[in-house]
Amino acid sequence: MDITYPLVIAAAKTWFRVADYDIRMENTEVIPRTGGAVLAVNHNSHLDFVIAGYPGVEQKRLTRFMAKREVFDHPIGGPAMRSFGHISVDRSSGAASLRAAADACRAGELVGIYPEATISRSFEIKQLKSGAARIAAMAGVPLIPITHFGAHRIQTKDHGRDFSRHKTILIKCGEPMHPTGEDPAAETAELHERMTALLDACITEYPEEEKPPGAWWVPASYGGSAPTLEQAERLDVAEKAERARRKAAKSGDK
Repeated sequence: MDITYPLVIAAAKTWFRVADYDIRMENTEVIPRTGGAVLAVNHNSHLDFVIAGYPGVEQKRLTRFMAKREVFDHPIGGPAMRSFGHISVDRSSGAASLRAAADACRAGELVGIYPEATISRSFEIKQLKSGAARIAAMAGVPLIPITHFGAHRIQTKDHGRDFSRHKTILIKCGEPMHPTGEDPAAETAELHERMTALLDACITEYPEEEKPPGAWWVPASYGGSAPTLEQAERLDVAEKAERARRKAAKSGDK
């Protein structure tokens, strides 16, 4: 029985209402009221677990998100994640993580996954991992693309928190895909195409008064000052290298 998850959802709704965030959702009826499905969501903020769960809540469903094992190892975050029924991803054992997610889908759960794997610094859709399509094919459930835009203005990578009021957050759900697993690469390419189109619609429809030219939260290709996809990739590589260096240095000190 879920106890903590509904409480967190209620708290998030209260916060957003007090902050006067305008959350607009479209096409949430594509999410099934019963039975399993994979929700493939873009990743552009530290609040994505909250935002990406909204479409499911609209259909009176809870979404079980896949998250890296390190989150579950945290003394505070770990128990919370487990109480929500989220799914641990061990990057050293990807096959086992895919099986766990497929099992959850077969059991009738909505499984949320971020196929970009890490936050997109460009706020555009990065190259996708094939896990979302493969899980849906393994479980025989629909794969539903979802994109959102606006939550990254509150908190995201490389930028400070901004809890000021009156922000718009757009969430769009795409039509379900039905991967067969015969060509995961092609199915992932189609997912990328659909998510890109949904994000384009989000950005295009975003209130003009909230996306002034040169705004850091607007992608470069839309007149903002966010890094391009190529620049963001270089930043990601540099960050990964620095993380590896620190880990090696820490191990050397022991």
